[in-house]
Amino acid sequence: MYLVFALAMFFVGGINALLLRSELFQPGLQLVRPEFFNQLTTMHGLIMVFGAIMPAWVGFANWQIPLMIGAPDMAFARMNNLSFWLLPPAALLLVASYFVPGGAAAGGWTVYVPLATQMGPGMDLGIFALHILGASSIMGSINIVVTVLNMRAPGMTLMKMPLFVWTWLITAYLLIAVIPVLAGAITMILTDRHFGTAFFNAAAGGDPVMYQHIFWFFGHPEVYILILPAFGIVSAIIPTFARKPLFGYSSMVYATASIAILSFIVWAHHMYTTGMPVTGQLFFMYATMLIAVPTGVKVFNWIATMWRGSMTFETPMLFSVGFIFVFTVGGLTGVILAMAPLDIQLHDTYYVVAHFHYTMVAGSLFALFAGTYYWIPKWTGNMYDEKLGVWHFWLTMIGFNVTFFPQHFLGLAGMPRRYADYANQFADFNMLSTIGAFMFGFSQLVFVYIVIKCVRGGPKAGDQVWEGAQGLEWTVPSPAPFHTFETPPTVK
Repeated sequence: MYLVFALAMFFVGGINALLLRSELFQPGLQLVRPEFFNQLTTMHGLIMVFGAIMPAWVGFANWQIPLMIGAPDMAFARMNNLSFWLLPPAALLLVASYFVPGGAAAGGWTVYVPLATQMGPGMDLGIFALHILGASSIMGSINIVVTVLNMRAPGMTLMKMPLFVWTWLITAYLLIAVIPVLAGAITMILTDRHFGTAFFNAAAGGDPVMYQHIFWFFGHPEVYILILPAFGIVSAIIPTFARKPLFGYSSMVYATASIAILSFIVWAHHMYTTGMPVTGQLFFMYATMLIAVPTGVKVFNWIATMWRGSMTFETPMLFSVGFIFVFTVGGLTGVILAMAPLDIQLHDTYYVVAHFHYTMVAGSLFALFAGTYYWIPKWTGNMYDEKLGVWHFWLTMIGFNVTFFPQHFLGLAGMPRRYADYANQFADFNMLSTIGAFMFGFSQLVFVYIVIKCVRGGPKAGDQVWEGAQGLEWTVPSPAPFHTFETPPTVK
């Protein structure tokens, strides 16, 4: 249910993005008014982050974690149920905000003040939706923490857990720590809007920059929340298709924990242009660059795992290798944006848009696709269509890079983001980017077709789906589907 919901929201958010790119296909205003354009950017961000990627990861956790640690199920069934059923009403509130007077919120997915205090009732709907989505995430996280700490099979020590379980455990702690911070920030906006408080109203003694500090204290760990489970999936897939154990298991665990801890002390690198003292800029610059170290350890370990392995390139492996490539590009542009003097020039340009799409979209999404292809034979008992899977990978990879790589050049040339119109000098790259976006968007229909076809039937998957990978993944009795098991699957 989580995965189906996430897929539906992925397409809703994708339609928003394609409307944006259609408007940007040529200079001038063609399709939408500038204020509606800003509503689209806000909703695209909120729907993709809170409605698509996070529920998808919780869906993976629900399905995989009990199987991987030898637990019969997640710890709290009713909490899990409530966690899911909060999602559809929140999604309806978000989408409904388009249809109220003044339209949806247009403050960006960051909901910046003072803009957020001036919007119509669509902003209130957005704030309520974020509260509900946050409550859902917290419940899912508590469930995961309790399941992993209390329900492991005998002999399954923490340092024997698959890395996907480790990454989700750390992600769950991050969520529990930062979602209440977001809730506090948007509640303060709500009281500023309706109850006469002045937390962020400069004219009444408030401080709008304080909102940015509070938001990014949530927002920066949030981007790691979106990417850490992806690290876990890639760490499961690469050893399978390289036919050798993961290189440096314990260093991967420590690197994941280091990333999580460091993510709390880098938030103001989003705020170099707000008049920060140079000492503050230096601290956040060095702290941000420090995150590149554990991230580099992970990339090195994945490459070392592949080194001299007997590799084959089925679809899960293609998406994993693709993930390493695009995530590394995003990481390199992140180090560039971490430098305060460069960031002051590039802030709020398309360079930033290109950077975070290379890490979040390519990172999280490629890993979600990889995990789906890797485990769907276990989930359904059927093999997916390999040829179509390869087509999906190449169409997605090419479409993604054609969309976002030119945006680096647009940003370096000075094109600001969240503008519905632009100067003629940016026309060619924008046209290229829009063509790539439609290619990327429509290639996801191939994915939906592959999944439906696999669920409905196809060649049966054996006990050991990926041949030659014995001992590197857990095995499941076949051909019974998962939900008929009375006992947990065996853990090798």
